[in-house]
Amino acid sequence: MKKHYEVIIVGAGISGTALSYELARYTDIKSVAIFEKHHDIAVLNSSAKGNSQTIHVGDIETNYTLEKAKITKKTAKMVEKYCLQYNYENEIIFSHQKLALGVGDRESEFMLERYEEFSELFPYLHIYDKEKLKEIEPKLVFDENGDERPENIIAIGAKDQWTTVNYGKMAKSFVENAKKESGKDIDIFVNTEVIKIEKKDGTNWLTIKDGTKVSADFVVVNAGAHSLLLAHKMGYGLDYSTLPMAGSFYITNKEILNGKVYMVQNPKLPFAALHGDPDILANGFTRFGPTALVLPKLERYQKGTYLDFFKTLRFDRKILKIFKDLLKDRDIRKYIFRNFLFEIPFINKKLFLKDARKIVPSLQLEDIEYAKGFGGVRPQILNKREQKLMLGEASIDTGEGIIFNMTPSPGATSCLGNGLRDLKIITEYLNKNFDSEKFDNELLEPEYCVLKEPIEREKMFASRLRKEMHLHELSYYQVVS
Repeated sequence: MKKHYEVIIVGAGISGTALSYELARYTDIKSVAIFEKHHDIAVLNSSAKGNSQTIHVGDIETNYTLEKAKITKKTAKMVEKYCLQYNYENEIIFSHQKLALGVGDRESEFMLERYEEFSELFPYLHIYDKEKLKEIEPKLVFDENGDERPENIIAIGAKDQWTTVNYGKMAKSFVENAKKESGKDIDIFVNTEVIKIEKKDGTNWLTIKDGTKVSADFVVVNAGAHSLLLAHKMGYGLDYSTLPMAGSFYITNKEILNGKVYMVQNPKLPFAALHGDPDILANGFTRFGPTALVLPKLERYQKGTYLDFFKTLRFDRKILKIFKDLLKDRDIRKYIFRNFLFEIPFINKKLFLKDARKIVPSLQLEDIEYAKGFGGVRPQILNKREQKLMLGEASIDTGEGIIFNMTPSPGATSCLGNGLRDLKIITEYLNKNFDSEKFDNELLEPEYCVLKEPIEREKMFASRLRKEMHLHELSYYQVVS
């Protein structure tokens, strides 16, 4: 370990390692170190077990507005282009079909409206009625007796798109490729926990748990929920608190779905709706989830961090008011209570099966098991100043050469986009150069050429389905209420 680096990154998950790669490849910064408290890269939320392995583009995520989908699509395509650049097909990145499924008249109408709004941004999307779903994803249509489900169902989705990523492997590839850049010193230290950051005479000093001190011109903290803990120690982000949300999954003992199937999500909730995914770690067996449970610790399946949770919560009257306001909402109250029941042995499996059957009507109790060791903790941020739960990531740029990032889902999808944001701040602060032309050529996706004729045909198909199914136009909030 050197005594001084130009940039130190705290945390070797997908976000921290993505930034190290971008600094090494696209800037003239020469010395970068990554400090990771655990024994390896991407141990927690970035591991393939810690997330749903999905590239969240915004096409089938029904809680995304069109404007948010435009941003997410741009950063998601960076992940795709990076993997294709290094020939990681079927090693790190995988292709499955993907669908967003509407069940019943209201959700079916919503899917048709969503297609009309999003089709130009995602020209590869198609509409699938019940007859088409029988061909491509029959488990969505038939119950355990082989009969068609009685409700109307409509899906929008696509085939032949890159949908799935092993983010744990991707994080390791970022470090490997960063180290290959000539003239760069990219050091990574595991089992190295940063417990304190101080600013002295214009230099950032980091104290390691063993007492070692190292300095850096710039520090970026990508340590999940612990980012806020380190920020609080320096007096930053005191208006923020962390509400750790743990996600759990159930996995089948066979292949059930051919691709990803997502559901209509309630926009009041910052947590993903139930979905089914072919799991790349489990021979393509279907993983259903996630559930969402408030967990009073900052790291899942790791010892301790309970005290760290209470330190980052900073409980006071403002936090109490946020909790009261959340629990006043019937949808949120019901959601929290139901997800608590999902964690109770003996009844959890039966309750979860009832929800999962909305996707696969034929699913049986013996088909699923609680996926031990799967799922992670996402640091949802409570804004004490505005007294509300934030529905996205938080980033604290101190303006003094230190950034603290808290990235709930879809943080993995946005890793290169978030890294680009931080890279620009770092290079400007340090008066370094950024090769934006090289970055754009390698990682930015040219805009799709919108093919009007196929889109118009799909819109005509949507209009015909409306008439055949006797559907009426509804707003998004009418659909989910």
